[in-house]
Formats: sequence, structure tokens, C-alpha cells
Amino acid sequence: MSDLAKFREEVRAWLEANCPMSLRTPTPDGELIWGGSKVNFTFEDQRLWFERMRDKNWFCPTWSTDVGGGGLSAKENSVLESEMRRLKCRPPQINLGIWMLGPVLLQHGSDEQKKQFLTPMTRGEVRWCQGFSEPNAGSDLASIRTSAVDKGDHYLVNGSKIWTSYGDQSDWMYALVRTDPSAPKHQGISLLLLDMHSEGVKAAPIDLISGKSTFCEVFFDNVVVPKENLIGELNNGWKLAKELLQHERSAMSKFGEFQLPTHFDLMSLVNDYMPAPHSKSEEALIDRATVANMEEATYNLTVQRLTQEMQAGQNCFGLMSVMKFVHTEQEKIKFELLLDAMGYRGLGWEDDSFSDQEQSITRAWLNSFAQTIAGGSSEVQLNVIAKRVLQLPENKGTS
Repeated sequence: MSDLAKFREEVRAWLEANCPMSLRTPTPDGELIWGGSKVNFTFEDQRLWFERMRDKNWFCPTWSTDVGGGGLSAKENSVLESEMRRLKCRPPQINLGIWMLGPVLLQHGSDEQKKQFLTPMTRGEVRWCQGFSEPNAGSDLASIRTSAVDKGDHYLVNGSKIWTSYGDQSDWMYALVRTDPSAPKHQGISLLLLDMHSEGVKAAPIDLISGKSTFCEVFFDNVVVPKENLIGELNNGWKLAKELLQHERSAMSKFGEFQLPTHFDLMSLVNDYMPAPHSKSEEALIDRATVANMEEATYNLTVQRLTQEMQAGQNCFGLMSVMKFVHTEQEKIKFELLLDAMGYRGLGWEDDSFSDQEQSITRAWLNSFAQTIAGGSSEVQLNVIAKRVLQLPENKGTS
């Protein structure tokens, strides 16, 4: 038996023994576990699964053991992920810092920064949010105006960020700030880590049409940030931001992989709401749903292939924009199909006459439009795909 086959047997046995049966199901709305200084468990099995995976060092299985990771090879991690999918294990925690900031810190952070910021991630002790978008900046990320002024031993940060997911519940933020206002806009930006509990930081939730949302606007009023929290070189934040955004687009695909709240069995639900015999219009809807279901399966297989290519050291960053674009557009189509099948049952999301599942689907449909904007709008992704994947020449216009 090969070492990898033996490892698979060990992983399979450990997961069977340690992942509670109640957590081998799709994650209902409201049962996600977010790592951070205040972890909220709704029942005991969640805490057990969280602590067992944490103590196994499998929150970050491929990270070095020096920072609290599992030290697994790429092939071993692939085995772990495939065995978790086989058992339908829920993720023990969700942590945007691990998925997005972590890879950038591993490559560009100092030894002191890795110890300070990565180790708490591997323990699920810190919740991170992203401070990129700003009011009036639109999709032009380089137009940010939040400033970080050099004050000797620290930076003084002023400005605001918007569409910050869970900004009111996060412990830290990784943010783009302008450190040289006289430089060209892409060259005067730095990546800075901010403690959300600092004096002068205020997060205000933003309500959306889908009801209470995860988005916030965050304000900075003379916030003191130690210079040690600068990641990489001063005024080189744009390069790091592009790397981080590619990790973000990869991370967004995990919400489908791990069967999080937006993952419903499309065909089963369509058939539940439209039992046979079917009218011609219902048959047409079932045909559309079949196509959507096949496309989602194809997407999930492609994610697995890309993961293996990345583990093999291939550069897939440009393709992440393809995956982000495809996945969010597919999700929007899927929920539109579900609402068509549900009929009047898809009209409300905060009414006791509708089931919890129906309310979740309606909220997910409304949120699916936001997901085509978050992480870079579909239109922005098409531009990235044209430039970085297809390498098409820019349209300079005509005189």
C-alpha cells in the first residue's frame, strides 16, 4: 500500500470517528460557524467538530506547522478534501482571513507578522473582514481615498470603506489605504492590517432588499495603526491586492463545494413544487432546470481540476475570474428557476406562512444579485478574462 493510500485510510477513519452525524448535511441558513474572538455555537456538535479540527491543525491543513498549520502536502490535502466531500462534512469554521489574507501573508509577510497573524487564524481565534471598496469609487478600486499618513512610529488612518462583509462582527480588517497621494493612483496604495477594536473605528450595517444583510460601511476617524502592520513594501499594495482578489474569487467557489446555505438540490426542489403530470410550461421549466443542474455539476468538477492544477504549481489566477463569473451567474439562474417553480411560495421571506426553506430560497435569490457584484462585478470579471486569459488587445477607441 502506498503512503498516500495509507494516509487516505487514516483520514477516512479519523473523519468517521470525529465528524458528528448531525454535521454531515448541507448547512442550513444561520448555522455557519465563523472563527473569531466570539464563536457562536447553536448546538454542541458544532463545538465538538470545531475543536477537533482545530486540535488536529486542519483549519489550515497545508500551512507550515511553525504557524499552527497541519503541514500536509498538496496531495494529502486533496485526499482530506475528497474524504470530507465523500462524508458531506460541513466546514468546521468559515474564516475569510484563511482563504484570502493568509496566502498573501505566507508569501509576503515578515516572520513576526506570520507569527502574530497566521497562528491565531489556525486556531480560529480571529475573524477578518476586507476593506477594499469605498463610496463613490465604483469598480475602480484604485480610486480609493482612505488615507494612512506617516506619523513616525505609526500611521494615522482616515476615511471609510463600504460593502464590508461582517464588518460589525470582525476582529481585524485587511485594507487598502492611500499612503502617497502624489503618486499615480495605482502606485500610491499600501496593504495595512487594522484592529477593528481600535479607537476611531465604527462599523454601520447596511440593510438590503433581502432584509438584514451582512454588509457594513466602516468609518475611520484618526485611527492609530502600528507601522508593523504594513504588509509588503510601502506603496506596493496594488500588486498584493490583485493577488488577494484572485484568492477571494477562488474562496467564493467554496460556498458551493462545502454545501453552504446557497446549495440546494435543484432538481429535487423543482419536482417537489411541480409534481407530475406536467403541463408544457412545467416541462420547459424542468428542461431548463436540468441544464442548470448539469452546468453546476460541470462547474464543481472544474473546480476540482483547477485545485489539482494549482497544487501542481500551475498558475491559475486568471482562470479564477472565469470561475467567479460562471459560478455567480449560475447561482442567479438557479434561484430564478426555483422561484419560477415555487410560484406564490417564493413571494416572501419573513412570514410564518412560508417555511424556513422557502424563506431561505427567497433570500438567497435576492442575494444572488449581490454576489454578481461582490468580489468584482461580472462586467469587471469579463474584462479580466479578456485581458489575462484570452489576452485580447485593449480597445483604444477610434479618433
